[in-house]
Amino acid sequence: MPIKSDREYRNFEIRAIAPEGEDQRMVVRGYASTFGNVYVLWSDEGYELREIMDEHAFDDADLSDVIMQYNHEGRVFARVSNGTLHVSPDESGLAIEGDLGGTDIGRQLYQEIAGGYTNKMSVGMKIDRTKDVWTREEVDRKIIDTRRINRVSRLYDVSAVSIPANDATSISVRALVDGAIEQIRSERAEAEKRAKDIKKLQLKIKLEGVKNEH
Repeated sequence: MPIKSDREYRNFEIRAIAPEGEDQRMVVRGYASTFGNVYVLWSDEGYELREIMDEHAFDDADLSDVIMQYNHEGRVFARVSNGTLHVSPDESGLAIEGDLGGTDIGRQLYQEIAGGYTNKMSVGMKIDRTKDVWTREEVDRKIIDTRRINRVSRLYDVSAVSIPANDATSISVRALVDGAIEQIRSERAEAEKRAKDIKKLQLKIKLEGVKNEH
């Protein structure tokens, strides 16, 4: 799977839509993102990373040529520019609808989704990190960071995936985790240094007081 350094990947659900009446299109639907729901990206014994997507995060995003793939690589199954893929925000999130009936491999993928063999999707997007808002709390000695994404600058692709915990997702999240943990370590080291400096100053004052008494 190709991994782009400027992209972040997230996992969501995709499902096939049963044809109605004479409609024989092979349509799948899902959400490239959901709004207002806090979800956990990473969690271990001492640290947890959560995320929430603002309802206006896609207001200025480039959605002009999003493509649908499988595992973020290979053939294109649907595309915004030719009208086979539609991407638009609604009250719940960024909804996607793809018609997979245009190619033989697209019809095969539709059957896999309809049969429940593939029911997850992953999205590749570029996030404007300068607009993120971070909050931090400590619960039972566990640091919890929550990242609020306020602006997505571009959505690249939506992909059906065989295994949701794909390499791209793990790497993009790991980069955030490593940065946050490094910040925590730096803050703790600074706090320990300040505490040592205070103790040294207190000891110095105490010694000066003893000298003055004599």
